[in-house]
Amino acid sequence: MKLPHLNQILIERKKVVEYLLNTSHPDGYGKAMFFQHCGFTTREWKKFRNALQEHARVSAVIEEVSSRHGTRYIIEGPIKTPTRKQYRIRTVWIIEVDHKIPRLVTALPISK
Repeated sequence: MKLPHLNQILIERKKVVEYLLNTSHPDGYGKAMFFQHCGFTTREWKKFRNALQEHARVSAVIEEVSSRHGTRYIIEGPIKTPTRKQYRIRTVWIIEVDHKIPRLVTALPISK
């Protein structure tokens, strides 16, 4: 299964710059270190956004969870990186109740 409404994916700049790539964020430090190691930077945050969009397009949804807030979709698969090394990541998306736009919740590396 693929993420619904792939052509409308929302990945906010704030989510990428202030969370996923921010080594000062108390919950995001480990993720930021990993993604920076992959070659992603806050200066060129759109490269990371584009890689996350591509990850959602080519990888399958492995789990779908409904709640009162909406439906969460968990995707696992490879991400293309600026270092040209390929890593497997997990992304979590939500389509909120009464919305059709998948919004990125988080991204994290998958341990081998």
